[in-house]
Amino acid sequence: MNDLLLAKSIFVGCVFLSLFVAERIIRAAPAAPSAKRLFRNGGLWLVAAIASPLIVAPITALGANNAIWNRDVFLISGATATAVLIIDLIILDLWTYWLHRAYHRVPVMWRLHEVHHRDEFLDTTSAVRFHILEIILSASLRLIPIALLATPLTTVIIFEALLLSAAFFHHSNIKMPAPLERALSWVIVTPSIHWVHHHARRSDTDSNYASILSVWDRVFSSRSRTKRTENMKIGAEGVEELSFLGLMLSPFMRRRR
Repeated sequence: MNDLLLAKSIFVGCVFLSLFVAERIIRAAPAAPSAKRLFRNGGLWLVAAIASPLIVAPITALGANNAIWNRDVFLISGATATAVLIIDLIILDLWTYWLHRAYHRVPVMWRLHEVHHRDEFLDTTSAVRFHILEIILSASLRLIPIALLATPLTTVIIFEALLLSAAFFHHSNIKMPAPLERALSWVIVTPSIHWVHHHARRSDTDSNYASILSVWDRVFSSRSRTKRTENMKIGAEGVEELSFLGLMLSPFMRRRR
């Protein structure tokens, strides 16, 4: 298990570094004007990085190790094991879609998720810009499918690696050949899809919820018709960016949605 966690860290780290460098060479939109933003996003990531081994990882392990039934009785192996792994990953991605949608629809959840949307620019660092309470809540709610489906911990770790890598990709400020991005967008979430989700217009913010597979927004009619443009205003409608401390305290501040 430790080897798998190390492999996950190396894989995700390589994806992040590759995209972080690439988006500074082939930008799709102007770069963020201030280094303060990087420190702000980095600060939120650091809080999560410290808390995850202490809180998030034990929560995930709790669900995986205390499922309501045991898959081992089926002696799954070979090609069947691969098929089951793929099905598990698809189900976890579907769960993530509906959880993301809930963060936009449930006022208490939006208070946490708004921290992510206050970012007024997008790049790879936006993918790790989440309030620690949202991360803990998401991990806790993910116990539901993990426990019901008896999802192995190894599968959850693989999914987390894919989810993080996908997030780095679709938040990235990288310019791709239009034909390639159009083709990819039929299968996975690309920057052109997710940037619309971060458009500072409520109707677009409340759309394009998919994280890995783009099909969910088409199936559940949540795909926005808006096309990404270079000068698209990024952020949350009606609110502005805050300092690091302000972002940490913002879920507890009184305001209107």
